[in-house]
Amino acid sequence: MINKDSLTHHISQQFNAELEEVRSHLLAMGGLVEKQVNDAVNALIDADSGLAQQVREIDEQINQMERNIDEECLRILARRQPAASDLRLIISISKSVIDLERIGDEATKIAKRAILLTEEGESPRGYVEVRHIGQQVRKMVQEALDAFARFDADLALSVAQYDKTIDREYKTALRELVTYMMEDPRSISRVLNVIWALRSLERIGDHARNIAELVIYLVRGTDVRHLGLTRMKEEVQGDRGNDTPEV
Repeated sequence: MINKDSLTHHISQQFNAELEEVRSHLLAMGGLVEKQVNDAVNALIDADSGLAQQVREIDEQINQMERNIDEECLRILARRQPAASDLRLIISISKSVIDLERIGDEATKIAKRAILLTEEGESPRGYVEVRHIGQQVRKMVQEALDAFARFDADLALSVAQYDKTIDREYKTALRELVTYMMEDPRSISRVLNVIWALRSLERIGDHARNIAELVIYLVRGTDVRHLGLTRMKEEVQGDRGNDTPEV
């Protein structure tokens, strides 16, 4: 098992600086993406097309940050040939930026729906669900990034577990909105925009879980993708009594 201190002791201080710099760039990108999600949800709820347009415009900045971080990771791999925990860090960063970029894409989709709703007229239903699920997935993104910053596998596990709650609440909201559209066909176009926004929020939760799983891989050295929550919990918490560090 590793922690922050175990990643900061190398003969080359320049190597230390390179690892810390690329990690800080990932967290900076994450902070911008988190804000993008929050602004997109607020734009939809408040019918603020100006804010929605700002969310769409920032997408290219996020894409550029992804490209820059990818280049940094490739340079470190080529020049330093990292091993063990350092290699896991670079792999986890390079994969996490993909999920962050896709979260940004989903936020942009929500912003697009917000603009459509300001043009077509507000939806009669769904804003409560958007606000509620939006707050929860933003917290998931925030905590996944916090787990990465602190090398906290337990926090990452809680993020992964909470994704089930998001999936359940999304399905409940979807059933209610489909029922409403059947009762009032005139609302279909506007309610569909809300449904697509909720779908994007559900996908953001999935990407936050992916980042959380990468944190567990980084800290514990085990790929927990596709293992299920029970096995994931065992990997994170199962050997607390064993003090032998993993390589």
